[in-house]
Amino acid sequence: MTTLKLTVAAIDDTIAGIRTLTLTHVDEAPLPSFTPGSHLVVECGARNGPANAYSLTGDGIAPAAYVISVLRAGTSGEAPSGSRWIHDELAVGDTVLARPPRSAFAPILRARRHLLVAAGIGITPMVSHLRSARLWGRDARLLYIHRPGRGAYVDTVRSLTDHASIHTLREEFVAELSTALADQPLGTHLYVCGPASFIDFVAATATELGWPASRIHFEHFGAGALDPGEPFTVRVPSTADEFTVEAGVSLLEALESRGFAIPNLCRRGVCGECRVPVSGGAITHRDLYLSDDEKRAGNSMMACVSRAASQSLELKL
Repeated sequence: MTTLKLTVAAIDDTIAGIRTLTLTHVDEAPLPSFTPGSHLVVECGARNGPANAYSLTGDGIAPAAYVISVLRAGTSGEAPSGSRWIHDELAVGDTVLARPPRSAFAPILRARRHLLVAAGIGITPMVSHLRSARLWGRDARLLYIHRPGRGAYVDTVRSLTDHASIHTLREEFVAELSTALADQPLGTHLYVCGPASFIDFVAATATELGWPASRIHFEHFGAGALDPGEPFTVRVPSTADEFTVEAGVSLLEALESRGFAIPNLCRRGVCGECRVPVSGGAITHRDLYLSDDEKRAGNSMMACVSRAASQSLELKL
């Protein structure tokens, strides 16, 4: 798998609890371009340490640098160890390893309008959406709520669009959100990013107002704390392996302990790297990567977070 070696060219700690990194190629080589809404998966700490995904906020066309903003752990679903390392140990001149940009949150090009709704650090993917919308003349509108003194990219957003509404009071935000969701032209697509509870609230409000699921798009920080689940049996016919995945142990961990080399990065159900094919049994999908249609198909699962809904699973490895 391709790995980029990047240098920390600059650090901005202007906003309390949010550290913004500017990353350049260690050899000053060109960086891969990316679509709006893309994220960078950064290996935090030593090699093979935790890998966290962070939204890219810069210009995606022939970028000279990648810019990401990291919220200190404690108010998001992000893995704490990665956040602490970036906030407390990383310095200008240090190098980091990252996977090339990837996106599951790109703008729908056929959309008549793009309605962007963000909370807190969820503003980060919206910045790249706004940059692209301005470049290509697309109609994009933003609603953003943040805590007082914790508004990231506020000046940048205002420089990119005249259609940004920024709030610090929940009541005012909710009132404008309801109005906006009820009064959009046919063909508008909705994009939501923020804490899981915020995404659920916005999605529920949109659904109640008649928005079809096909026009609602999410960018999650990661799967939150999950219950340990029930034990289940796994069979791998190709190797004749059969074993039990205990409660509190992920399928990925169980497979790795038995010598199976399963590609993985985030280990939080976001990146899609640990997808394994399933040839038998029912699945409890707990990831944030597979589409609803892929989950209904029942022929693959994310080994890091998903579990069996039946007593056993058969994997085609």
